[in-house]
Amino acid sequence: MRVLALSSYPDEAAATRFRVTQFIDPLRDRGVELIVSPFLDSKGFAQMYSRGRLLNKAVSMVKPVASRLMDIVQRGGCDLLFVQREAMMFGPPVFEWLYSRMSNVPLVLDLDDATYVRYVSPTYGRFASVLKFQGKTDALIKRSAMVICGNRFIAEYVRSKERDATVIPTVVDLELFRPSVADNPGPTRIGWIGTPSTFPFLASLFPVLERLAKTHRFVLKIVGSGLSQIAIPGVETELVDWALDREIDDFRSLDLGLYPITTSVSANEQWIMGKSGFKAIQYMAVGVPFVMTPVGVGAELGKHGSTHFNASSENDWYNSLNALLDSPELRARMGEAARSYAEANFDLGTQADLLAAGFRSVLSTRGKQ
Repeated sequence: MRVLALSSYPDEAAATRFRVTQFIDPLRDRGVELIVSPFLDSKGFAQMYSRGRLLNKAVSMVKPVASRLMDIVQRGGCDLLFVQREAMMFGPPVFEWLYSRMSNVPLVLDLDDATYVRYVSPTYGRFASVLKFQGKTDALIKRSAMVICGNRFIAEYVRSKERDATVIPTVVDLELFRPSVADNPGPTRIGWIGTPSTFPFLASLFPVLERLAKTHRFVLKIVGSGLSQIAIPGVETELVDWALDREIDDFRSLDLGLYPITTSVSANEQWIMGKSGFKAIQYMAVGVPFVMTPVGVGAELGKHGSTHFNASSENDWYNSLNALLDSPELRARMGEAARSYAEANFDLGTQADLLAAGFRSVLSTRGKQ
């Protein structure tokens, strides 16, 4: 079986990296050839998420649009079209329609986020919302033979549209994401790894961290904020740009992790309910205890009090982090439990089995029609 996978972004985007390209080898072992074609290359992705230069960004879209058109001409002979969210991050689903119609192959859609919910970009504002083409995800769901969903909340939405849904969580390769074999030197390192758009979630914890710094010495490591300077009274900070080749080491460098999620102008409650809880899975894979906001499927991941702590209020956050800062033994015990939970629940091979079975089910059903 040959499957053409279209994504908006290259491997620098977690959705492409963990929901598409990491399945290339496992699917090959299961008789599925996955051919991946991102809309943006690495350079275009970096430019898209840099500040300013809107005209240059608009002009830079000409080449990837032309490449998408070439996909339609040159990528024939595939049995199935697999689209991670959308083939292009703006406009109507024209490429998905053209390829599936011209090649006469079924479409399988992958949704790891609630992209059917209106979202206001912190970087581009309402202008981006217009370009996003509201209703695009619903149109793709309608055209799909099956939708692969990152969690049960997304699956429930898809089924309400009378389409088949299979839940496959976003996982990591546990052979790569492994706990550190050595203790981290220096003071306790509390960490957060994210993007400029999710940085406001972390900022909501600054009062808690300032309060903790009055009685504990720790370093707050922030990866991927997009900022060059952050000042929190009494808190020693370490700011690092996100880098693909350092991703696993950044997680391993932490003694405990932060995973706050809050509603905002950009992220309303419905959008947050569609989040996959992926950062929790990454923390557990590397054996790092963490504190998280228990919303959506995140409230169902791990075991509160064993692998991590849930925190819904400022006092919850303070008490949980205070307990972890006070006790290296508690951190070690939770880290071991977290890794064991990941091994039992987030095996990449198991998810590859589900994905391959889903593809075959679609083709089998099509063959009977």
